[in-house]
Amino acid sequence: MCYAEEAALLRLEEVFSATLARINNLVLQPMLSAAPEPSDPRSRECLCLVQQLHKNSQRLWEVTEESLHSLRERLRHPDSVGLESLLLLRDTDHILQVHVEYIQSYTDCVVAQAFQKAVKKRSEYWRVQRKALRQLLSDVSSEGTVGPALAQALRQPLTHHVQKYVLLLLSLGDSVSEHHPARQLVVHAATLLGNLQSFMRQALDQAGATQALWATLSSRLRDVLCTPAHRLLWDSQDVPVMVSPLRVDRVLLFDDALVLLQGHHVHTFDLKLVWLDPGQDRNTFHVITPEEELSFCTKDPEGQVVWQQKMTQAVCQALRGKKDFLALGVDLEPPESPTCRYGAYTFHKEGRLCQATYEGEWCRGRPHGKGTLKWPDGRNHVGDFCQGLEHGFGICLVPQAAEDKFNCYKCHWWEGSMRGYGICEYSNDEVYKGYFQEGLRHGFGVLESPLQAPNPYKYTGHWERGQRSGYGVGEDGDRGERYIGMWQADQHHGLGVVVTQAGVCYQGSFQADKIVGQGILLSEDDSLYEGTFTRDLSLMGKGKVTFPNGFTLEGSFGSGTGRGLQMQGVLDTAALPPDPSNTRKRQLGRGAFPVESRWQGIYGPFRDFVHAGCPQDLQEPMLGFHVQSSRELRQSQEYLCCERTHLEGSRDSIDDMLEELLQHREPPARQQYLKKALSSSLHPLGKLLRMLMQSFQATYAGMGANKHLQGLAQEEVKQHAHELWAAYRGLLQVALQRKGQAPEEEEDAETRDLHVHGLVLPLVLPSFYPELFTLYLLLHEKEDSLYSQGITDLSLFSDTKLLEFLDVQKHLWPLKDLTLTTNQRHSLVRDKCFLSATECLQKIITTVDPREKLEVLERTYGEIEVTVSRVLGREHKLPMDDLLPLLIYVVSRARIQHLGAEIHLIRDMMDPVHAGGLYDFLLTALESCYAHIQKEDMRLHHLPSRWNPRESW
Repeated sequence: MCYAEEAALLRLEEVFSATLARINNLVLQPMLSAAPEPSDPRSRECLCLVQQLHKNSQRLWEVTEESLHSLRERLRHPDSVGLESLLLLRDTDHILQVHVEYIQSYTDCVVAQAFQKAVKKRSEYWRVQRKALRQLLSDVSSEGTVGPALAQALRQPLTHHVQKYVLLLLSLGDSVSEHHPARQLVVHAATLLGNLQSFMRQALDQAGATQALWATLSSRLRDVLCTPAHRLLWDSQDVPVMVSPLRVDRVLLFDDALVLLQGHHVHTFDLKLVWLDPGQDRNTFHVITPEEELSFCTKDPEGQVVWQQKMTQAVCQALRGKKDFLALGVDLEPPESPTCRYGAYTFHKEGRLCQATYEGEWCRGRPHGKGTLKWPDGRNHVGDFCQGLEHGFGICLVPQAAEDKFNCYKCHWWEGSMRGYGICEYSNDEVYKGYFQEGLRHGFGVLESPLQAPNPYKYTGHWERGQRSGYGVGEDGDRGERYIGMWQADQHHGLGVVVTQAGVCYQGSFQADKIVGQGILLSEDDSLYEGTFTRDLSLMGKGKVTFPNGFTLEGSFGSGTGRGLQMQGVLDTAALPPDPSNTRKRQLGRGAFPVESRWQGIYGPFRDFVHAGCPQDLQEPMLGFHVQSSRELRQSQEYLCCERTHLEGSRDSIDDMLEELLQHREPPARQQYLKKALSSSLHPLGKLLRMLMQSFQATYAGMGANKHLQGLAQEEVKQHAHELWAAYRGLLQVALQRKGQAPEEEEDAETRDLHVHGLVLPLVLPSFYPELFTLYLLLHEKEDSLYSQGITDLSLFSDTKLLEFLDVQKHLWPLKDLTLTTNQRHSLVRDKCFLSATECLQKIITTVDPREKLEVLERTYGEIEVTVSRVLGREHKLPMDDLLPLLIYVVSRARIQHLGAEIHLIRDMMDPVHAGGLYDFLLTALESCYAHIQKEDMRLHHLPSRWNPRESW
């Protein structure tokens, strides 16, 4: 049993509760109730401190009453109320926290000299109360000042109380058996209260030393340094130290700051942003701060050890939080302060960071890691830093003159400037997506103005040091034209092609945005002009016009205001009409812009990424990323963020991609891997394909959909397929290298072409197909128009009439396939013969893959032979004389639109391995059918008198 110790605890709590009540009545209430409202800031601060002390005193009294109540209940019902029910044991942490808060507010008052200032305001009253204070404290003299007496009255009862707490709990622990359920609670409470006792001694000593410090300083320095939160830890007057390069008079180490006094100047350094390094000898050590590097030198090694140890402990304590009970009461300081930290600092020295505030991660005095940098003028940078510079991904807002308008840069940075891929949204609503170097646009990029802009404009192409230079495509919405070609210093310079909304095309040379020398102009009606021009493509100077009918006009051209086009020359009407296909299908740009060099700004970063070994941290800077529009960032600067895909820890990291590539390197699985990779917006191959699509659409969609650019587009698609295969090969070599395996041998040209046309081109063609097929449609529009008219005319025939018209031998007619009613005759049935072949051929438009189109054609040929074999009752191989009429019949009944565009796209994009083979044979047969259906004789419903099916082969 331990009733004696519990009874002693009860008496201790009763005495302490009564003492707290008397202190409240005799000291705290008088200090607050009768005090006039102070006018100066210091006095108001002291009043607030006393009010906080009174509040914490009330909480301390309340928790003491609760503890007292639990003790009474325990002693009144010892059998039913266990020892663990005591508040002192079951809620020791709460009791401890209340004591710590009281001590903290008391020491704040001591440091701020709040008690002395309170006494001065009512000195007569407190002289009268001295007798009451002597009753409260045995050692208060009648001659001493009242201020220290007040401080002692508020401190002494608590220190004595905690001391007796510890002794009684230790005694209680000795009297409780080892196996008692409350044994651990008692030991824990005794330990914590012992720590509280140490904490109180430390806190009171620091507050007393800090209060004594103020008397040694001038009033000016005291006004700067005297704050309730300051606690003096060390003073150079105790252990002298010299600081260089500053010549300081005194060094003060507080619990939250290092202070250097230099005359009337005060240099203050936040301890959270102070790093220590050993010096070159045993008497020195170095202090690193965000803007200073200081050397501390003592007279002897012992002084150096003391100063460095005290400063290291203070830094660690500041980083943990100086208000924390365990940090102050128990010696938990590690031997070294952490190198990486989190903090905020405002720079003051001249330079690019002057007046800027950085909040975030630090390393050895410099921003390092993730953080936010803000300038007073509204500039913000949020992102990654390295050794004090923006480095890695970051978002920067730069305010503009217009109210609430910002330029927003979402980019990758390198040593303080933008480098790599970025997306920039400007205050005028222009958007740039592309590459940077040294803070300037450099490499491939797209600059686009909003559609509602007064002069809408878009540029897709290469940049050099912030200017458009190299190959690029510029679209001027105001002029209604698109320029495709070479640039220099933001101007058209070199060979170029201009395409207008009116369908006019120009190819020639430019210099500083001006047309120079000879050029050619193709109008929408296929008229051709060769000569010199004005900037707006008006005919000027010597030239020659060739009209679609073959007439030529050669001479000098000019124009005057309001007088239209004028010319002086010779009109030649005797020339033979030119081949329409030569004029109509003239292609521009081919040879002027080598396809291998057009989009090096897109291919280059990918090659660099592969050559670097595909490091994860370079994937975004080199290959790009996608983010949401940040219009909302222009409305508020409170928080900047960027929603972009993070690859770390996901199945889409570069390591996983390379591992999967090795697992699917064999031919059957390789196609599936490439299909998946090219369709993924996260895979390097998918990113590369999307950039190529972007440049292709910028060149050939909309205004660029001109038939004279078909050859330029077709060779570009093939080149993209070559580059994507080379990119795949590069990734494969990196994957093998990472596994320590031997690299694959270099491919020869034949093997490479086989893979490009047989594997890659069918996979990438759908990405470019809409724009590419549109060019084919425009290029073969006239032939397709004649073909459509021929199909319309032939559709008027019944099946038997058409077979007869095409001179198909009657024993090949599939009349047994026709199911007639009693009122029908063979001569009236339409669209029933060779129905399976017709339906098969119609599927040619359901795919964009040239190989699959050729397979459809092969199956159509097979269906024709199957039908003929069934009619003849035996297997039959059609000779060439019989195949063409039957194929014309099937084509006319399939009614495929734009068959000419389809045929030419298949011919241009088919795998060269099929040249001279079955697919080539069948495609040639289809071309013959297409050509025959266009012929005027066919459209007039009669065949030439001596029609030879072989003549088209």
